[in-house]
Amino acid sequence: MHDDDAQHGPLAGFTVGVTAARRAEELGTLLTRRGAAVLHAPALRIVPLADDSELLAATKDLIGNAPDVVIATTAIGFRGWVEAADGWGIGDGLLDRLRGVELLARGPKVKGAIRAAGLTEAWSPQSESMAEVLDRLLGEGVEGRRIALQLHGEPLPGFVESLRAAGAEVVGVPVYRWMPPEDIAPLDRMLDVTAARGLDALTFTSAPAAASYLDRAEARGMLPEVLSALSHDVLTVCVGPVTALPLQAKGIDTVQPERFRLGPLVQVLCSQLPARARTLPVAGHEVEIRGHAVLVDGALRPVPPAGMALLHTLARKPGWVVSRADLLRALPGSGTDEHAVETAMARLRTALGVPRLIQTVVKRGYRLALDPSADTKYDGS
Repeated sequence: MHDDDAQHGPLAGFTVGVTAARRAEELGTLLTRRGAAVLHAPALRIVPLADDSELLAATKDLIGNAPDVVIATTAIGFRGWVEAADGWGIGDGLLDRLRGVELLARGPKVKGAIRAAGLTEAWSPQSESMAEVLDRLLGEGVEGRRIALQLHGEPLPGFVESLRAAGAEVVGVPVYRWMPPEDIAPLDRMLDVTAARGLDALTFTSAPAAASYLDRAEARGMLPEVLSALSHDVLTVCVGPVTALPLQAKGIDTVQPERFRLGPLVQVLCSQLPARARTLPVAGHEVEIRGHAVLVDGALRPVPPAGMALLHTLARKPGWVVSRADLLRALPGSGTDEHAVETAMARLRTALGVPRLIQTVVKRGYRLALDPSADTKYDGS
């Protein structure tokens, strides 16, 4: 890590895609605070089911027929459930029923929502993991017990099956449903930018969002290009292993933090993205090539997209001459006029602030002025 990271942030020069619907603003703020450019396109929306007969039926059933255990999985879902019950005039009945059962909270936020409703949880895991909740229940024995599970639109693979296999009756309480976004245009733009390698990383915070992103790519006939970008050039970061499942099913390697939270997710990006950037000794300077900017001796130099396209092309063969024709092909929306290369090159040199990093080789093209040996002692001239 450069000393200058303190000035410009470890994610400066990188573009990160955010697909979250919930807490997208929070994640975006964490990323921009560390210098990243953020592209946001919700892959889903979450629709409350206050008008939904399923939730009403499940709530009435639990009030009339007491479960042994109720598991609250998300704060927003638990609050939504209590509010919906209030709206139907059965809020007090629900709270009375929940007072008499073993109420398990999946984590501190849910615990807060439970206490705000005037209830107390019987237990909450340290890890916020549903696996720990499952271990506890199976350890207690669930044969013949009736367990109500507050769902949050997101399926919990294996959780319900394991309880049923151990002899429990499991009742789902569906509070929210995942739906495609109302405006699909931002998601389509995100897919286009992914396929064009315009992102350095893409983040997912829920399995349904990952599935929705891939489904939309498939519907547009661009799944192979998107998968190719995610496999080779775009770092795919998931908040946890469940979120990663739809991507892994398509052969995409993902990285995730050890703790399944937004803060640690951002830390993974802060360590992984700079490590993936190309650092080269050029004309006595250290040049680190990031997504839309370059660090020259640790100082951040933003570069326009055309200039970045040229620089990435030159950096693929550092020290070798690249012809104007090859550079023209690399320019976004390039035509046939090689003069466009000279214009973009002039802007690139200005942006870098050290013109001699790139040498013009008369009648042949341009080359990155790679130092003959990385071990050369620079004399500062």
